[in-house]
Amino acid sequence: TLFNLICGDLAPTAGSIRLFGNELVGLPPRKRTAFGLARTYQILTLFPHETICRNVMLALNGLRRGKWAAWSAFGSQKGLREEALAVLERVKLADYADRQVAQTAYGDRRRLEIAMALALSPRLLLLDEPLAGLSRDERVTVQDVLGEVPADVTVVLIEHDMDVALAFAERITLLHHGRVVTTGSRADIAADPRTKEVYLGA
Repeated sequence: TLFNLICGDLAPTAGSIRLFGNELVGLPPRKRTAFGLARTYQILTLFPHETICRNVMLALNGLRRGKWAAWSAFGSQKGLREEALAVLERVKLADYADRQVAQTAYGDRRRLEIAMALALSPRLLLLDEPLAGLSRDERVTVQDVLGEVPADVTVVLIEHDMDVALAFAERITLLHHGRVVTTGSRADIAADPRTKEVYLGA
């Protein structure tokens, strides 16, 4: 719900949402992206019958000004494939660029969705449970990819696995039934008895 409010998929009943000094309430999602906002979803939102590369090309094409047809415009845009390949290199998928998404492993699809978000050159990257449903090896690979996100990009991660949150995040806000329980550093959260009560079952 929080991410949907920030991105414009839901409208708030009251209040203000500001990003880098810009008021977001009332703006459509596309205009919010122009302020440096990108996200992934808990449920994958990809084009399964297109290639990995063409999925990223679509994300890049969405940044271009003017009217365009989702697929037909690709042939006339110089360098678009090269840009997409550069993004895929960042998430270690460049070797599979021409593979159809439907034929890729679930972990690779997770990395592809991250690539599509990174293609937007975000200043704020919202990740909705990016490790959900992954095997141990896939989790390690995705965590490595997230660890290489540039330091000037703020990453906000929704994660129910406290071990992952404690390993990845610099600052954690613990929510329970929609209310903020506590906010602090990893050490603060790990030591807070309310964390153990809510998440660890102590």
